[in-house]
Amino acid sequence: MQNETPQHDAAPPMIVFQNVSRVFPGEFVALSDVNLTIDQGEFVTIVGASGAGKTTLLKMIYAEDTPTSGHVFFDGRPIDSIKRRLLPFFRRNIGTVFQDFKLLPNRTVFENVAYALEVQGAPTAEIEEEVPQILEIVGLENKMEFFPAQLSGGEQQRVSLARALIHRPRVIIADEPTGNLDPISTWDIVQLLLKINDYGTTVILATHNKSIVDRINRRVIAMDHGTITRDHAQGKYAI
Repeated sequence: MQNETPQHDAAPPMIVFQNVSRVFPGEFVALSDVNLTIDQGEFVTIVGASGAGKTTLLKMIYAEDTPTSGHVFFDGRPIDSIKRRLLPFFRRNIGTVFQDFKLLPNRTVFENVAYALEVQGAPTAEIEEEVPQILEIVGLENKMEFFPAQLSGGEQQRVSLARALIHRPRVIIADEPTGNLDPISTWDIVQLLLKINDYGTTVILATHNKSIVDRINRRVIAMDHGTITRDHAQGKYAI
């Protein structure tokens, strides 16, 4: 009998939705029996009209909302088992970027990004080392002392992305991050997300922008009325 090569357990999927439904008061069904698996290092685009369930699905991942039924797992662990006092530590695994930039208007670019480290009590030396490195990744190393009002929309979104990256998260969730941007700035942000994904970070992008989806040509998940209607490994935005 030949010796068998020992088999190592494969890494668990990064995110798993298992029969997840979310029903709001008034019997509004935001998600209906959703099953979904996202592997480590994937770039996934979620598409669908307003009200399709994209944002509710994303909120489940960073524990801002919880299922009415079913379970969501992060790296093999059920998110609903995480104690409330430990949620801030869990959320450091996940960087979030939104359509509205959520920047502090009276703080500079450096200070906006540093704030995420300050609230967790990071030492000054760590902040002064980490923030410039992250700002260089997003191409804003020369605008650290600028205030948000002095930046273009695309630059403000880069600050938001830098802030999302400061904890070196395992997942970036971008919910309509280009909704307020012109086409050139939109593609700049998408290219940054692709660059971040190349570093090994899982990226989940929710968008209704057909041209973005077509140019990325990565895995596309289409949603409609709280259900997943299509899931293609590589695809275009089917209207």
